[in-house]
Amino acid sequence: MNTSIQYDQIINSCKEVFLKKTIDYGTSWRVLRTISVVDQIFIKAQRIRTLQSATEQMVADDIPSEFLGIINYGIIGLIQLKLNNPIIEDLSKEKADELYSEEIATVKNTMLAKNHDYGEAWRDMSQESFADLILVKLLRVKQILANDGKTLISEGIDANYTDIVNYAVFALIKLSENEKKN
Repeated sequence: MNTSIQYDQIINSCKEVFLKKTIDYGTSWRVLRTISVVDQIFIKAQRIRTLQSATEQMVADDIPSEFLGIINYGIIGLIQLKLNNPIIEDLSKEKADELYSEEIATVKNTMLAKNHDYGEAWRDMSQESFADLILVKLLRVKQILANDGKTLISEGIDANYTDIVNYAVFALIKLSENEKKN
């Protein structure tokens, strides 16, 4: 198993969707404040939890597409933090692509470092845990926002977005591996 290759495959799929939506919608997401990005991810993570225990699904988007959306909103969140001014502004597709690539490179480097230190422990985690941990990270961000963005000893919003993206990638890698087994 080569996590780096699997990771890149997942991210390439996510980025392709991101860029196609940029063509369709522009960068309308530039207006989103941090809490709005958090809420978008929260909706997707909560839906994953519901689908994991539901016997019937009434909306077409499946669990993998929700994790993909979480990845893209996590990157949008990181871009918004970097630009530090949520405004009504349309970035060019090229600029959006460049910012996406910069943020995902940082996120992947974090994953590689943690993967080294943790020994790919995520491979033994359940799908349910990925959704739960994403929700935990979102609740942490909400608390940081309630504290005016300040933390005493904890990581900031960017670190939580980074972990959210990586958990979602791990979930998609595991789903992909499960599909190949079946």
